[in-house]
Amino acid sequence: MFSVPMGLIGVFWALYLTNTTQLRRHGMDLQTAGPRAGRIRLRPILMTTLTTVVGLLPMAFAYGVGTEANQPLAIAVIGGLLVSTFFTLVLIPTLYVMFEERFPRRMGSDEDDAGGPA
Repeated sequence: MFSVPMGLIGVFWALYLTNTTQLRRHGMDLQTAGPRAGRIRLRPILMTTLTTVVGLLPMAFAYGVGTEANQPLAIAVIGGLLVSTFFTLVLIPTLYVMFEERFPRRMGSDEDDAGGPA
């Protein structure tokens, strides 16, 4: 479990090295960017989750000689995947919006040139 937060290092480096940005950096407001990003990512996340879960169902419900080793593994993977999918689709975007509203950031130099007071 300690390796999961350490994986964030790889996530941030990968996004930085590929110059992948969020919709907010393109000037989109928070209330528009959040739902739009969710709609864009919904289908790939659900497709990946459902294909893995459906693929593991035979292993999870198998009974017979030799299944006592594989069955708990399949059940654990299915349970973890379903919970992490919920976190990915609901909890993480909600936390992002809450933190952005509570601690707003400046999105770049474009806002400095908007003609407002310095």
